[in-house]
Amino acid sequence: MFYINCFLLYSILGYLLETLAAFITKSNFKSGILFGPWTPVYGLGAVLIILISRYFFVNLHMPRWKETIIVFIVITFVLTLIEWIGGIGIEFLFKKVFWDYSSDPTSIGHYISLRMSLIWGIGSILFIYVIYPFLKNFIKHIPLYVTVPFALLFLFDVVYTIVTKEKIT
Repeated sequence: MFYINCFLLYSILGYLLETLAAFITKSNFKSGILFGPWTPVYGLGAVLIILISRYFFVNLHMPRWKETIIVFIVITFVLTLIEWIGGIGIEFLFKKVFWDYSSDPTSIGHYISLRMSLIWGIGSILFIYVIYPFLKNFIKHIPLYVTVPFALLFLFDVVYTIVTKEKIT
């Protein structure tokens, strides 16, 4: 249940982060493709960051700063790959380009920007050393009676969005 709770919580926090950023920048951007207050790519990214960093920190047996550099490179690549696959998947399923980095001088097509990849990498290190340790104990204590309804709501939202294709605007 721990990783399901991580996925759900960080999906919601990612949604709130993007919504706050849109409010501050006064853009019309809406976070995520689902109806509910979650952006699953953040949940998936957070779970992968936790798993990848744990794997490397346990198995590398190097000074922590070297492990951190390796984790930074690997996670930056993985998160960039997720962003690229997600963009292609959304375009394939919904016939819509949901984000487009092509005007960024560091872009590689619509869905990848080296600048954003660097931001994802730096953000992942911040996540590993600040955010995750702060929330880890809270996540461990989320009861099943909270997890199950949120997970079912999330699954319903995914199915409904795919079937109706209404949320994509």
